[in-house]
Amino acid sequence: MMGSSKPKAVANLLPTTGNAARGTVTFTQDDDEIRVVMRLSGLKPNAEHGFHVHEKGDCSSGDGMSAGGHFNPGAKPHGPQRGDHHAGDMPNLKADENGNVAATFELKGVSVGGANDVIGRGLVIHRDPDDYRTQPAGNSGPRIACGVIVAAG
Repeated sequence: MMGSSKPKAVANLLPTTGNAARGTVTFTQDDDEIRVVMRLSGLKPNAEHGFHVHEKGDCSSGDGMSAGGHFNPGAKPHGPQRGDHHAGDMPNLKADENGNVAATFELKGVSVGGANDVIGRGLVIHRDPDDYRTQPAGNSGPRIACGVIVAAG
C-alpha cells in the first residue's frame, strides 16, 4: 500500500450565506506538530482573514455560528502561536490579488487523533484579520466559510 502512514484529516470549506470563500485544508500529524496545507478561493483580494479551529463540527447554520467558539481545551486566552493561545488559534490567511490562498504552516498544541484532536471540529474562515488581542476571539468578524474536519485516508 502506497502513501503516508501519518494520521491525516481534511476539511472541505463551503461559503456561509452570501459569501464565496471555499476550499480544502488538510492536516497531517508530524511528530508533535500538525502540517496544515490549504488551497482556498473566493476571499477578498489582498486581504487578511482570521482562521480558526472551532469547538463543534457543525456548519449547519447559514452564518457558521453553529461551529461554536474557538477550540480551547486548555482554557487559555486567545492569542498568537508564539504565546499562550487557544488550541484552535491559527495564523491569519493572506489572500492574493485574485482572492486565493495556497499556503502551508505548522501548528503545535493540537493533533490528528490523540489529545486535543482536531477531528470532528469546525474550521472557520473569518471576514477580517485576527488581531490576536481581543478576547475571546480576536475581533475577526463574521464567519465567511465553514467546514468539518474529518479523518482522511
